[in-house]
Amino acid sequence: MRFGRIHRLMTDALAALGMLALLSSGGLERSVTIVLGVGLVAAMVIPERYQGHPVRRRASVAGSLLLLGMQAFRLFMGHDILQVAVEFAAGLQILRIATRRGAAHDQQIVLLALLHLIAGTVLGGGMAYGFCFLGFLIVAPGALVLSHLRREVEGNYRQGARDRSGLPVDVPRILRSRRVVSRRFLMVTCSLSIPIFLFTALLFVFFPRVGLSLLLINQGRSERMIGFSDQVDLGKVGKLRTDSTIALRVFLPNTPEEPPPRIPLYLKGAAFDSYDGTTWRRDKTQTQAERVADRIWVRPRGVSADTELMLIDLEPIKPTVLFLPPGADAIEVLTSVEKPLVGPNWTITRGREGDFEYQRPDERGLRYRVFGTAPGTPPAPVKLDDPARYLALPPGISDRVRQLAASWAGDASDPRLIAGRLEQHLRNDYSYDLESPSGASSNPLEHFLFESRRGHCEFYSTGMAVMLRTLGVPSRNVTGFIGGTFNRFGRFYAVRQGDAHSWVEAFLPGSGWTRFDPTPVAAAAPVAEIHGLTAFLRDFIEAAGERWDRHVVGYDLGQQMELFSEVRRTLRKNASVTGWMRGGGRWVVVLLVIGAAGGVAVYLWRRRTRRLRPTNERGPTLTARDMRIVKLYQQLEEAERGYGLMRSPGTPPLSHARALVELGHPIAEEVMSLTEWYLAVRFGGVPIDDDGYASFQRRVSALKRSSGDRAA
Repeated sequence: MRFGRIHRLMTDALAALGMLALLSSGGLERSVTIVLGVGLVAAMVIPERYQGHPVRRRASVAGSLLLLGMQAFRLFMGHDILQVAVEFAAGLQILRIATRRGAAHDQQIVLLALLHLIAGTVLGGGMAYGFCFLGFLIVAPGALVLSHLRREVEGNYRQGARDRSGLPVDVPRILRSRRVVSRRFLMVTCSLSIPIFLFTALLFVFFPRVGLSLLLINQGRSERMIGFSDQVDLGKVGKLRTDSTIALRVFLPNTPEEPPPRIPLYLKGAAFDSYDGTTWRRDKTQTQAERVADRIWVRPRGVSADTELMLIDLEPIKPTVLFLPPGADAIEVLTSVEKPLVGPNWTITRGREGDFEYQRPDERGLRYRVFGTAPGTPPAPVKLDDPARYLALPPGISDRVRQLAASWAGDASDPRLIAGRLEQHLRNDYSYDLESPSGASSNPLEHFLFESRRGHCEFYSTGMAVMLRTLGVPSRNVTGFIGGTFNRFGRFYAVRQGDAHSWVEAFLPGSGWTRFDPTPVAAAAPVAEIHGLTAFLRDFIEAAGERWDRHVVGYDLGQQMELFSEVRRTLRKNASVTGWMRGGGRWVVVLLVIGAAGGVAVYLWRRRTRRLRPTNERGPTLTARDMRIVKLYQQLEEAERGYGLMRSPGTPPLSHARALVELGHPIAEEVMSLTEWYLAVRFGGVPIDDDGYASFQRRVSALKRSSGDRAA
């Protein structure tokens, strides 16, 4: 492959990897990501012969000034300085690729690609970034070496360097040459990434995690997942059922070898007590959660929360709600959340309805373990404060709703029995529909109950909660996640945005808040596929992403100390190093030393052998076939001397033959024919046999005889 072409390809690959590391971080707005991606592709496909056009050079300066002005204006309008700077660097990269000229610009592209890789670390650092980082390590050594070589060639050209014949160095011909860079050269330079990667890995694992948070500028996600807001509008959140984005991962203790593929979890996120006829709202009052040692208490202390229920790995969801299973008594936060040098520290607050939220400066998710009481432990007594809040009805509710609730309850007086009858009627008499027309009605609840009779979970929970209130049973609407799908590789239950659900909690005397789910069971189940190739690949990718986030992105001082402790325990468990060396281990060391010495000896011998091989004046090693062909052309040059013709060492053979044709020399046509044959065999890979060699020699001998006759 031509030197200039392979250099361009490797530089483009480095720029693309740096840009992908940045775009895949999720730290930029989606529209900006699309524009930058399209611009990068467009800049790379511009033919090289057009990039040095004067118009493009002027466009480069104008585009850079325009981009600077746009980003300065955005910064003035209050946009984040980090995001503005990153977008500016990405725009400069696209302009430079589209208008580059020579090695100096290529080195600027490499530098900008490195900056993009660093910015991708700050903004994201997901598994996609890991692949980009690995590719960057592999390509970077070769791209840097080729860039240096090209700059040296162009530097000599600018300085007026001349070859042995005194003619100026033909730089374009060198860049088009296929003999400057070989495949072996590229493999050796790219293999330099192996020691670089090993050194980087060791530095990552063993470098102390000081935790000062001096550079705590990670912005998390620019667009956080659509999750659970401070209000629920009927007909809005039901669309989440089509979203397969992972919201959280649940690790259950003592998971069997063959766990069920789907399980109901009912992870509660937020509870809503106020309904105005179209929207549920919750009290936003938040107080500091009760925290003792390393645990945050969900229920009043005094219970024995010594049974681990599950471990939850929560992705960023806005608002930052913690999701808890039934029977949760205490939370232990496992994520190492560092205190920034400036700004507020991370906190966990408790709402009036018993829901929890967290605040952390880097706006990332949270990993926490949930504890509950041992099985058989009686629940702690719960007192209902301000019952009127949970019995309030929306203004303008019609008597039809009251009558329907009374007819379904029948003669029941026990709140539990009343709630059970309402739940069964809604499950059996109504159908599940994500596209229910009731959401567009001015009174969506009554339209659902009496006209469409179809809707998603929020219509069911709203209908039951309101009808319970008409019968004097305190109730509230609850949102959360109903369940998860088992991941066979990560051995966790993946809970997705599509698993979002809404149900009802009724306050029952002696039992407290009790869950009822009026949505049809089949419709409320998790929606993710569990069979087929797509599910298999999805589980593998999600499990790999979970491990990457936990062990690479989330690698902190706690994990580092745990790793060191594990190594120390392993060394103590096994025999000491001294005892191992006294035993059979010393022979392993001896064999390794002998093998290393043998490898060095073989390398030196092969290097000396290559030096002794015959080479032409340009330096590359010639094979026996090449030497034979070169001797044929030397015979042609000897025949030309009989006519007084001499080819300058700096003149290519084909140029020499063409010059003879232009001069109209008598032997010009024969010299051109033999030269083209020589070039086709020598460089074009055209096969030749003994008859071909003999034919060439006969024609050269004829030229020699002709020159002798002419001299006579």
